[in-house]
Amino acid sequence: MRQKVFYIILTALFLVPAMKVKSQQTDSGEILQELFNGIMDTRNDKERIRLNDSIIKIIDRYIASEWILDHRFTDLRYLGQILSPDSQLKIITWNLNLTDGTNKYYCYLIRKGNKRKSNQVFKLTGVNMDEPPSINTTYSADNWYGALYYAVQPFRYKRETYYILLGLDYTNLLVSTKIIDVLAFTEQGGIIFGKECFIKGGEERFRELLSYSSDGVVTLRFNNRKSIIFDHLVPVSQVRQNSYEYYVPEFSFDAYVLKKGMWRFKENFEPRMRR
Repeated sequence: MRQKVFYIILTALFLVPAMKVKSQQTDSGEILQELFNGIMDTRNDKERIRLNDSIIKIIDRYIASEWILDHRFTDLRYLGQILSPDSQLKIITWNLNLTDGTNKYYCYLIRKGNKRKSNQVFKLTGVNMDEPPSINTTYSADNWYGALYYAVQPFRYKRETYYILLGLDYTNLLVSTKIIDVLAFTEQGGIIFGKECFIKGGEERFRELLSYSSDGVVTLRFNNRKSIIFDHLVPVSQVRQNSYEYYVPEFSFDAYVLKKGMWRFKENFEPRMRR
């Protein structure tokens, strides 16, 4: 009898903290959704900024939690939450639109700690610009261009692990840009966006950009762990060449295919059916 009572008490001691954690997660998710809804429902920029400041405070506490890599808010719109397939990297992003066309981006990169070390957290902020980021330069946490990342995949290059990121940038009112980028962690404990591992037209580039009309819908996704497929974009007419507000999908796919650590461009790519 004593053994049975001891087991019940011991079970309760483990269940109560777990129930408390679950309750905290649920409460935070509901509050976050209310805050995001409030931002969408008001046209007052000061109120939007105030509500967004409250979101930042909640996410700051959430990032510091022990369960950050294992937990995901469900049914929460407007907050991007992605975990890499190797479970070593989590990315949380959202954006704040203001009435003057300004689009602010917020991003948390959480890298799993090794050998009992704490998780490494990078907190980034960016603002949309009239021009998308360069394809021939690297960016750091200090000059991050700003984007909403929605997919991540690790790959190996020269015995190092890097992460391919797929993202979206609302460049301006007329143009949106989808981004294929590379995230690298430096030996000094920092991060770098961009790596000369994309080859297109015989030239190396640090990232790939797909700029198109903001009214359009463009596909960019992982076909598998070694290929990325996306819509082939064309201007609506030749006189609109390089005017990206007139670029639309042509109903065919291009791709980048991973081979020996390099992502090589393939035109008119035929994606295999997923099983």
